[in-house]
Amino acid sequence: MTHGFRLVLANLPAVLALSAAVLAPVAATSAPLKVAVGNAISPHTPPAASYAEGISIDQAIKRAERQYRARVVRAETTEQEGRVVYVLRLLSDDGRVFVVRVAAASGAVL
Repeated sequence: MTHGFRLVLANLPAVLALSAAVLAPVAATSAPLKVAVGNAISPHTPPAASYAEGISIDQAIKRAERQYRARVVRAETTEQEGRVVYVLRLLSDDGRVFVVRVAAASGAVL
């Protein structure tokens, strides 16, 4: 064995202990795993999912970005009044942040 390899093996328990100490608080406070959707994040919906004959969250994001000339910075799927709704947070070029709600079943902006 080389000296460098022995040094790594000798210090491995300390490195693992330090890693666990640093990562434990992060893991305890981390948000639930979220699924990347296009350039936004959705905690509930896989990228290709769509509802019934409606639109997918990817399609809703593309339409909203095109219609409002803004970038979706967050996307969530929720249920409102018994229907699935995509809640999209957009950021305009002038720095304005606003929310658009899109019905998953029809693609209509609510």
